[in-house]
Amino acid sequence: MTESSLRARKRRRARDEIIEAAYRLFAERGYDEVTVADIAERAEVGRTTFFRYFGDKQEVVFAGEHDWLDGLAAHHRELRGDRPPGLPEALAQVRELTLALCARATLDPGRYVLRERLIADHPELGDRTARKQRRFAETMTEILREHGATPETAALAPQLALACYTAGRAVAGDDPAALAPSVAAAFDRLGLLPPAA
Repeated sequence: MTESSLRARKRRRARDEIIEAAYRLFAERGYDEVTVADIAERAEVGRTTFFRYFGDKQEVVFAGEHDWLDGLAAHHRELRGDRPPGLPEALAQVRELTLALCARATLDPGRYVLRERLIADHPELGDRTARKQRRFAETMTEILREHGATPETAALAPQLALACYTAGRAVAGDDPAALAPSVAAAFDRLGLLPPAA
């Protein structure tokens, strides 16, 4: 094992411990009663280490989302068809990405439930959620444009995906097992997806 890979593992472990400590504290005390200092102490790291990974305690709630989206977006950038996507094909692509994000977000069901409750109870977390959803739509718009979609298709498909996600999330409530099926059902109700191959 190289020194750089050992360092990377230590960094990943420290980051994971901060996230775990934060979620445990949020569950025990409530979000408002937890400070960055509390999280750092529980994770047995200094405040400087905390800020190396997260800008604030809000960002811990959304830990990993940038990485998930970046990884999935990179994968979708490579999926070029033999012609520019029309709306049905663009919707199929954003549907796949949206459902992959749902699956990733619910890998830890307990954490998902707590995260949803934190977002529902704290407007500042709801605002950050909305900003992250806009980033998702902007990223998908860029990818669709790179694939040759018309401006209308590149703008509409990601917005429809956000609407399906929002509707599915509302139907699922905080049940992690229901999120992906509810979002998929919302896409299906659009009636615009191409037929399965």
